[in-house]
Amino acid sequence: MGALRDIIAYIIANYPERLHDELSNARLTKMIYLADWHSAIKSRQQISPIRWYFDNYGPFVRDVENEISGDPKTFAVVTGTNMYGQPKKTFSLRKGVDRLDLQPEEKASLDHIIDITKKLYWNDFIRLVYSTHPVASSERYTYLNLIEKAQEYQASRE
Repeated sequence: MGALRDIIAYIIANYPERLHDELSNARLTKMIYLADWHSAIKSRQQISPIRWYFDNYGPFVRDVENEISGDPKTFAVVTGTNMYGQPKKTFSLRKGVDRLDLQPEEKASLDHIIDITKKLYWNDFIRLVYSTHPVASSERYTYLNLIEKAQEYQASRE
């Protein structure tokens, strides 16, 4: 399991530069959720240590924002507004950050999620998140056990 710091840094470092203004806390958090879900299906383990909670806004936790805020030597936070005029934070890496201690299979899950989400506008991105089995098959205000949900999902496809 990768360190959350390294997972976040990997996404920021490998997300297309022209799209960095889309890397809000919500999008980055949900990208990690998608990578965890992808990994749970492929290898029956998450790549992050996050315990996912399904609230009003889908799978969401404060872990990502807290990790970034707690590591100002690695991450820069830019405050702006979203398309609805609401406050939005986006993130970037400070210069010289290069230690990303991730396994090849963790990078593969992250690369897969970066590749499929970089083409999606917000509404399509959210539709993808909400279409995943853990969200579609769970009640709001519950924790999502991605490993159990992956087993359930695979059993339903056999």
